[in-house]
Parts: sequence; C-alpha cells; structure tokens
Amino acid sequence: MERNTIMFDASKVEQKTTKEVLDTVYAALEERGYNGVDQMVGYILSGDPSYITSYNNARSLISKIDRDDLVEEILKVYLKK
Repeated sequence: MERNTIMFDASKVEQKTTKEVLDTVYAALEERGYNGVDQMVGYILSGDPSYITSYNNARSLISKIDRDDLVEEILKVYLKK
C-alpha cells in the first residue's frame, strides 16, 4: 500500500482581520466581567498580555498582532466616523 505525503497549505487557513480580533477580544473581556476598553488600553500601552483574558483564546489572538497595528486599526475606525 502506497502512502502519499499530504501537503498542508497554510495560506488557505482563514485568518481573522485586526478588527475581528479586537471585536473577539473585547467580547471575551466583557463576558468575563472586565471593562474591555480599560483592559485593552492596558495591554496596548504596556504589552503585558495578562491584561487580556485567556477566555475564548483572546490572549492568544491578540498576541499574534503587533500592538502598532492594533493602534492603527483603532485610529482608522475612529477617524472614519
């Protein structure tokens, strides 16, 4: 029986946009009873991931995005309004 190697194509894996990550993290913080805005500001200013809950994988999600990119996304959305 011949076995073929299966190729994994990481480009096909759906990746969340920065806005989707921010929305997910905010929702997780609020669900756990935290003030989502305060916690996210603490994380962005300090870089300390302990400001973000691990609930719903929020800490892992936000850690994958550079903090400068988070600030940029927030400003883009804010200035459009």
